[in-house]
Amino acid sequence: MKKLLNQAQDLVKESLVGFAAAHGDLVKVHFDPTYIVRADAPIKGKTGIVSGGGSGHEPMHGGYVGKGMLDAACPGEVFTSPTPDQMEAATKAVDGGAGVLHIVKNYTGDVLNFEMAAELCQAEGIAVESVVINDDVAVQDSLYTAGRRGVGTTVLAEKICGAAAEKGLDLKTVADLCRKVNDNGRSMGMALTSCTVPLAGKPTFEIDDDQMEIGIGIHGEPGRQTVPLAGAREIIQTLAAAVIADLPFKSGDAVIAMVNGMGATPLIELYLAYNELAGICRRNKISIARRLVGNFITSLEMAGCSITLLKVDAELLKLWDEPVLTTGLRWGI
Repeated sequence: MKKLLNQAQDLVKESLVGFAAAHGDLVKVHFDPTYIVRADAPIKGKTGIVSGGGSGHEPMHGGYVGKGMLDAACPGEVFTSPTPDQMEAATKAVDGGAGVLHIVKNYTGDVLNFEMAAELCQAEGIAVESVVINDDVAVQDSLYTAGRRGVGTTVLAEKICGAAAEKGLDLKTVADLCRKVNDNGRSMGMALTSCTVPLAGKPTFEIDDDQMEIGIGIHGEPGRQTVPLAGAREIIQTLAAAVIADLPFKSGDAVIAMVNGMGATPLIELYLAYNELAGICRRNKISIARRLVGNFITSLEMAGCSITLLKVDAELLKLWDEPVLTTGLRWGI
């Protein structure tokens, strides 16, 4: 294992100290319990938005804390759910009196711990709504979930809901928007290599040089199948066919399209992948209204990519275009 670290057990904390030092104008990092919060939180009268999950998926979630997106994020250890006390403290830290939305990826630990935190906060008079994101079309159940995993659509939900909250929309309206995004978003990913969790010291799964994994999860969970290595065109066709068929996306639909790197795939390859996806959408008469290409929800140093399509209307596009200022996404500021 070759990684840029001191002691494996200190990686997350030392990374967060560095994150705070680099971005103190945007965020504050609280320890014991650990959470990342907007520098100007809480904002009176604003619906707060909190998300979180295991570390190792950067910039998800801490990179999306800031104006027009999340109010707070709870980082767990690498690929490990944060704890209820982190979620409870983060929720209280961002509550400006209008309630708080929890955006939760569908992994068993995340779901159970956010549920517990919501109950604790509700008992103290804080209104909390929770929306579980479950957009991965690869498998119905996995090592980490009951039901579909939550992956790329989480990024889009955090941006759109963050814009709605920034505009002053109430908790129920923001939560309903989040459900709308989840209902209309689909994702699927693949891996060319595994990744290595620092404390484990060895690859999460084994894969030969002439093979690839189709339908992986962001923790390195196995997907639909291990198959012979293929070219980018065939890979993106496989992912896109599964995504498009699942909603299903139809001729005339407008979408936000995201091509996401899993951590070790260079942009030159991700743009090639986007070109393949754009061609597939064009042939299916699906209009790409907005797009993202880059590393947004990663799996440490895994090589590979995922694609996400979100069917959008004028309401969702307007919120997408609203200004955002975070370390991971920024425009219109």
